[in-house]
Amino acid sequence: MPLTSETIKKNILLVDDSAFEQRMLMELLSEQPYRFSIAFNGYQGYQLALATHPDLILLDVRMPEMDGYTACRLLKANPETEQIPVIFLSGADAAKERIMGLQVGGVDYISKPFTPEELAARIHIHLGLMRKSNSTLPVTTPISDKLQHPDLVFVNAVKQLILDNLGSLPNLSEIARSVGTYREKLTLMFREQTGMTVFAFIREARIARGVELLQQTDIDVQDIALLIGFHNAGNFATAFRERMGVPPSAYRQRLQEQTSQRQAAGG
Repeated sequence: MPLTSETIKKNILLVDDSAFEQRMLMELLSEQPYRFSIAFNGYQGYQLALATHPDLILLDVRMPEMDGYTACRLLKANPETEQIPVIFLSGADAAKERIMGLQVGGVDYISKPFTPEELAARIHIHLGLMRKSNSTLPVTTPISDKLQHPDLVFVNAVKQLILDNLGSLPNLSEIARSVGTYREKLTLMFREQTGMTVFAFIREARIARGVELLQQTDIDVQDIALLIGFHNAGNFATAFRERMGVPPSAYRQRLQEQTSQRQAAGG
């Protein structure tokens, strides 16, 4: 029988610091058409994913050296691995843990203990979704053309983290730890790869988000300021005026006037 996408065994990457858990997972899935590779921490898992391009990753959360959330951020920031579905598999089952797993790019979050049938069903579903997605996409860029400078992966992960958390950003040291590095190295990488500091990027991102909210919503300026991470409307107005030339209230007023003029002209 010729090999097809249905008959070729899918490669599942298991990332867990417990050898016992890894053996248990392989035994639970032993009757499924999968082959397995294993890693014992997030960084090792990220590197193995780059080398082997698995079809799906089962990722623990709490691990030494690099946890699962950090590994997933890097996986999703790298064009070589961003399309690989990641299922978190963890004993940390608080709502905030599950939400975090989805926010950093996981397609699913399964809490331990679980039944073998549930795990097998969810893996099957996500592999099927990935197969359908791939079948509808245009011809993809060869992997060799997607290669990025390793530092740019960290920088892209930081950018996404910032954009997802503008209203309540952690300090720079915590941001660096969230992508598996430290403050000084991140500062250097970010400047080399973008030509700006992390803080300059944060300021630009906040103003850009403020512009979007002023254009697309009726949210009060004070509330917009808080949503994008300013302590008060005054700080927001000062930063906005420096970047855009007018305070946010005047910017919105100008937009409203332009809209009214267009409507009048069209009516």
